[in-house]
This record gives sequence, structure tokens and C-alpha cells, in this order.
Amino acid sequence: MCTLALLGLAGTAVSVGGALMQGQQQKQMADYQARVYEQQALAEAQSTALDLNRERRKQDLLEAQARAQAGASGVGIAGSPTEVLAANARQGQVDLNSTRYSSQLRQNNLNDQAALSRFQGRQAMTDSIFKAGGSLIDGLSGLYNPSRSVAFGGSSLSPRASRAIIGGYTGLY
Repeated sequence: MCTLALLGLAGTAVSVGGALMQGQQQKQMADYQARVYEQQALAEAQSTALDLNRERRKQDLLEAQARAQAGASGVGIAGSPTEVLAANARQGQVDLNSTRYSSQLRQNNLNDQAALSRFQGRQAMTDSIFKAGGSLIDGLSGLYNPSRSVAFGGSSLSPRASRAIIGGYTGLY
């Protein structure tokens, strides 16, 4: 009987340990996924910074070319050519802001996914703790056998001997 109880305890321990390990592994995977999302957000920011720098240089070059053409044509840089250059500069800034905004949205999305992944990892760990607790309770309750339990207030004597003690001895000597 003792061997069966020990086997039951060992099975319970394995079940509890397995539930906790599963939760820990899920949490580790979620944390890893969160780090991947954060790295992607950082890469997005770096890539956008590079793209913005290229676009700014391109716009500066186009502006310089427009000034050179205006100067070569013999028209002074006043009035209409200046307004065209200013309008081009404003449009270039709008393009840069649009690129920056789109990048920020992608970064926010990746950071939100990282936060969600971490939350799911914490949830998996919490679930595994509850699962382990349930396994522990089930395992320990399975060890209880009412037929082998100790009854308080009863007698370990035979019913006849108990009656004799309680009611006095009525038998022959």
C-alpha cells in the first residue's frame, strides 16, 4: 500500500513539475518573441532615419539644381522662382513627415506586439501555476482512501468487546 501511495505522490510531483515547466517555457518563448519585436522596431527606426537622410539629400540636390537652372537662364532668384523653390521645399518636408509618421506607426505596432507577447507569457506562467495547483490537489486527494483512514471516537476493539466495556460485562467467566 505504501508503494502505491509513493507512486501516486511521484506521479503528482511529475504532473505539477510538468505544468510549471510548460508555463516557464511558454513565458520564455513569449519573452523571446517580445525581444524580436523590439529589435524589429529599432531596425525600423534606423531604416527610417537612413531613408529620411537620403530623401533630405535628394531634396537639397534638387533645390540646388533648380537654383542653378534659374541662375543659368538669366532669371534672378526673386518672385516666381523663389515661390516655386519654397513650395518644393514645403512639399519635401511634408514627404519627410509622412515617412516619419508611417515609420512611427510601424514602430508602435511592433512595440505593442512586444508588450502583448510579454503579457501572454505572464498569463501562460499564471495558468501553469493554477494547473500545477490543480494537479497537486487532485493527486493528493487521490491518495485518500476512507477505508484506510483513522476514525476518531470509535473503538479498535471488536463490537462485542466494545459493548462489554460500555454496558458492563454480561458473559460467563
